[in-house]
Amino acid sequence: MTKRASLVTSLFLSTALFSPAALAQATSEDTAAQPGSADTAPEKDVDISAPGGDFSGEIIVRGKFIPNPIRATSEVVSVLGEEEIARAADGDIAGSLQRVTGLSVVGGRFVFVRGLGERYSLALLNGLPLPSPEPLRRVVPLDLFPTSVIASTVVQKSYSVNYPGEFGGGVINLTTKATPDEPFLKFSFGVSGDSETTGKLGYTYDGSDLDILGYDSGVRDIPNGLGQAIAQNVPISVGDNFTSLDLQNFAASLNNAETSLIQRNNDIPANFSAEVTGGTTIDVGNAFVGIIATAGFENSWRTRGGVQQTSQGIVNIDGTPGLRPDQDFNFLTTENRIIVNGLLALSAEVGEHKFRFTNLYIHDTVKDASIKQGIDAINVDEETLLNQGRTSWFERQLFTTQFVGELKFDELSVDLRGSYANSKRDAPYQRTYSYAFDRLFANDFVNDLTSPGESARIRFSDLNDDVYGAGLDIGYETNIGVPVNFTAGYSYYLNDRDAQRRDFRFIPSNGLPSPFDQQRIDFLLSDLNVFTQEIELREVAAQTSVPAYTAELEIHGGYGQVDAELADGLRLNLGVRYEDAQQEVLPITLTGGQASVATGLDNDYWLPAGTLTWNFADDMQFRLAASKTVARPQFRELAPQQFLDLDTDRTFIGNPLLEDSELVNVEGRFEYYIGRGERITLAGFYKDIDNPIENVAFVQGGGTLFTGFSNAPKARLYGAEVELVKYFPLYDIFGGKFFEDRRLLLAANYTYTKSEIQVADGDTAINPVTLQPTSALNLFDDGDRLTGQSKHVANLQFGMEAEEGLSQQTILLTYNSPRVTARGPQDQPDLIERTGWQIDFVMREQLKIAGQEFELKFEARNLLGTDYRESQTLNDTRIINNGYDVGTRLSMSIGINF
Repeated sequence: MTKRASLVTSLFLSTALFSPAALAQATSEDTAAQPGSADTAPEKDVDISAPGGDFSGEIIVRGKFIPNPIRATSEVVSVLGEEEIARAADGDIAGSLQRVTGLSVVGGRFVFVRGLGERYSLALLNGLPLPSPEPLRRVVPLDLFPTSVIASTVVQKSYSVNYPGEFGGGVINLTTKATPDEPFLKFSFGVSGDSETTGKLGYTYDGSDLDILGYDSGVRDIPNGLGQAIAQNVPISVGDNFTSLDLQNFAASLNNAETSLIQRNNDIPANFSAEVTGGTTIDVGNAFVGIIATAGFENSWRTRGGVQQTSQGIVNIDGTPGLRPDQDFNFLTTENRIIVNGLLALSAEVGEHKFRFTNLYIHDTVKDASIKQGIDAINVDEETLLNQGRTSWFERQLFTTQFVGELKFDELSVDLRGSYANSKRDAPYQRTYSYAFDRLFANDFVNDLTSPGESARIRFSDLNDDVYGAGLDIGYETNIGVPVNFTAGYSYYLNDRDAQRRDFRFIPSNGLPSPFDQQRIDFLLSDLNVFTQEIELREVAAQTSVPAYTAELEIHGGYGQVDAELADGLRLNLGVRYEDAQQEVLPITLTGGQASVATGLDNDYWLPAGTLTWNFADDMQFRLAASKTVARPQFRELAPQQFLDLDTDRTFIGNPLLEDSELVNVEGRFEYYIGRGERITLAGFYKDIDNPIENVAFVQGGGTLFTGFSNAPKARLYGAEVELVKYFPLYDIFGGKFFEDRRLLLAANYTYTKSEIQVADGDTAINPVTLQPTSALNLFDDGDRLTGQSKHVANLQFGMEAEEGLSQQTILLTYNSPRVTARGPQDQPDLIERTGWQIDFVMREQLKIAGQEFELKFEARNLLGTDYRESQTLNDTRIINNGYDVGTRLSMSIGINF
């Protein structure tokens, strides 16, 4: 094997399939495939002595195919290599992962493993931790990662102690591209659109001149005077610190017109993307160095139009309990999303030692404009017709730099790794306003700026996350009658977060006379009105408000593990991990405000794990795995601060009294490798969860639907999954030259999962509104499903591809059965999300024109036009909490290879 091929192979196996601690295990397995395996080939001696017999010696090259990585590991894994990622042709890795057995993607961003929520999934980049640029989650939204920067993805569903103990459904390890096999340079360009957005009516607003690039030019900067007032950490209202004129100056200093006036766009443009990727390899003395770099830009649009309703309680309708909308709105929302990304990866091999240095930058911006109109019924006899607008700017940024060193000294291996990552989320100028229809006097929509709620508000929020990770792993291979590999290691993790959110209203000090209240929002908040009508910018801050918080999670972990071949075909991986974790969330209240509850969790755990693999026949094996793990509450679940989630258009607030969840995991899996790249697997799994964290909905503040969090007493989850991957040579079926190098792919998987919350008399839980203990039966019903859990998840890929060269035509079907998004408020039914079937078609072709290679790609997504629905149902009544048309998306791209 050449030095170059050796480096590429070793880097793929060590970083794509395993954490650095498991490198020794991976390499030992690579050379220990079972005889007769479809993924191995017999060794061959090759005589390359010089012609004519002048060469006095003989060099023998021994080669063996690397076995199927899914089979070679000691754990239950699913692997998405570059081939599988490219076949599905999803633009980001979240879309590709929804094809994996047992995985579903919620909101196009967060991966649920076997129906467990995103809090139970651990995402790593090259085996190292990442921070999240989302204030609502500690888990990284995987739609941030374009598939162009990812070489492979491994989902490990059974726990091994070399991974962090925060493991529920699985570990998702993303591996960035590293050393290319040969120098290359590729440019690609793409356009796309969907039936609900492109060329249709949508909304936007001016913003700044650089919005098209995803960066604000300074229009949304907080003015100096207001910024200095915010820094004082005092309520910004008339009193000892500020006069009425101060508050008027604050209101006038804002860029009100550019960021508040929503404009119609009757022809939303198509999406555009461009990318350049290149890499090369260099011999430097005895070392071998590889470099790869990627830069990409994407500008896309999405319009959602539909219905949003809420119900404040169960009512009597013709003698039958039912639900009646308290709020009933039609809405139209347009999001303009701009992504800029870059990757620079360096790798080197010096003898048996390997090193890797990776830098990744992602800047992801969403510019949002939304209008909704409908009824707000205070009671049955009184209705108010409202027209409400919203503009937002969410600028997310992720940067990470990582170093991994893998040192090999005969039987001893030493792996070193360290990383620093920073994520930011800046959301300035989040604006909302509301006009009410006045039937009595104006016969028009009016806004007097004095009505409670969303009459005219502006919010500023920002978040900064720093994550430090480091680890040391030592492995030793020996033979004590049977081959044994001992590994031990230490890891350190520190996540620091600072978050702030300030919320203001525009309020006239002496009321707003007619006809000023009929002006559109930019005129209403003009400088002239601000000073003549004495419109003040006042902070919306109750005594219990939490405008800012700091959070920290620090984990020290150590483990020991042994991997031994107990007998021919019988392998045991057994270990234990110790983790000591301190997690705190410290609310920062305004000066003089009422103290808020802080979180302080200080827990340590012993986490055992073991997997027994029995290779009882050629190309067949059975695994049995058991482990204990934990799931810690995320910062957003602990912070008593409100956040708006644009995906659900719902406000969340945390519960500082949440506790860790503890899980016991058991799994059995049968695997049959019927040919190279082909397999049949069948698995059953069971999880017992103490203190699972559940979403709990509640209505507050004039009918607004909020989502909070609470620990349920117990839950259990069990199910089964089956997977088939099989190729069929088409020449054997049809004959003919066209089919001589083409084959049919059939890849199908199905997962059945059932979960049950267990609640008994006497069990207590924390009410997310009052933060007081209450009977758990007031929040949960015995037998309820866990939130986020789909009973049925199915995927099917069916297509044709060339065995040589690039030519693929694939049909992809995906199904997720309904799942609970939140427990129903005030004894109402649960909120149920329905996504249904989705059918996609992807075609990829490689062409050579005038000696130049081109790659063409065509995608058709959601061909059935399946819509999104989240609703509550009681008897014959239904509340549509959030429903909109998704549409069919078509895209085409061309890549040029140099």
